[in-house]
Amino acid sequence: MRWFGRRGAEARPALVRALGTYAGGAWPAAYETQVRDAMNNPVAGRAVRVVAEAAAEVPVYSADAAHGPAAALVTRALVERVAAQLLLHGNAFVQPVLDADGWPAELWALAPERVAIEQDARGWPAAYRYRAGEVATRIPAADGAGRPGVVHLKQLNPLDDLTGAGALGAAAEPVAVHNAAAAWNKALLDNAARPSGALVYESGEGATLSAEQHARLRAEMEAGFAGPGNAGRPMLLEGGLRWQAMSLSPADMDFAGLKAGAARDIALAFGVPPMILGLPGDNTYANYQEAHRALWRLTAVPLAGRIAAGLGEALAAWWPGLALALDLDALPALAGDRAALWAQVGAADFLTTEEKRAMVGFDNPPRHAVPGRS
Repeated sequence: MRWFGRRGAEARPALVRALGTYAGGAWPAAYETQVRDAMNNPVAGRAVRVVAEAAAEVPVYSADAAHGPAAALVTRALVERVAAQLLLHGNAFVQPVLDADGWPAELWALAPERVAIEQDARGWPAAYRYRAGEVATRIPAADGAGRPGVVHLKQLNPLDDLTGAGALGAAAEPVAVHNAAAAWNKALLDNAARPSGALVYESGEGATLSAEQHARLRAEMEAGFAGPGNAGRPMLLEGGLRWQAMSLSPADMDFAGLKAGAARDIALAFGVPPMILGLPGDNTYANYQEAHRALWRLTAVPLAGRIAAGLGEALAAWWPGLALALDLDALPALAGDRAALWAQVGAADFLTTEEKRAMVGFDNPPRHAVPGRS
């Protein structure tokens, strides 16, 4: 249903969105650069993998045995890739690959940064153009029978009803801060982990070092005293030179707290409890088990449900009545919720046995799991 009426034909923003320039400097603007920085960051890379792998572990099933082939198309590898794309980019484009009879034989997840949406005169998607290198492939949004050529899954974007918004935009700045803090720490280590000090030339007559003397002294200092391998090495100074030791002030040392704060912001942006990533100082959850349960309940399961619902709705064009669902009872992380439900239902003496069986799901249609799901 088109709730918003007719749309204008004006151009919509590109899928690859930029963050712009911040007051503290320019953070990476291109999506590819942001992804590389995030996946090379230990906190962001681990957070993305934790969420994507958890979403892929949620079993997908169909209650109708006739829809088993459709459920078999939703593999773990597909869900993991689509989950990572939704988490980072906010958009995932899945292309059904048809066999000779016109039935989906496989589902391909396209790289979202390579996809451009072509619109009709009213602003609705008419086709998807996928560009790989110099080759561009145009895929119609639907065929003559109304079957989709590309399944577009997207996260909520309050500013655009055609494209989604991922978590990478919110995480790009703390990722850049965390990477900069790590580079700062590395530079300190390369320079004996502290500003070593200053050489002061005291001639007593106001004379200064010549350019040749200055260059020779700098070369000798870098070769003989800089770096972690020369930490603590005694220094022999010539006449007229005095060593003045220097150290970091408490404000300069605050980079450690800045790095820890950036790490927590990264975990928050991707929906992972900091305790799961081993970040210190987090007391939000009573224990690791509660944090693990929050990861599944608040992040992984909703993401897997969005993917299953979107793919099931699209595949229903070939399998009418298809409804893909999640088997949450098979998740060990949610076993505590299941045990609590059983205890509540078992203590309800006013319910009949049939009502109790229905409440715990025993009277639901049989779940036709995906054989050999990989």
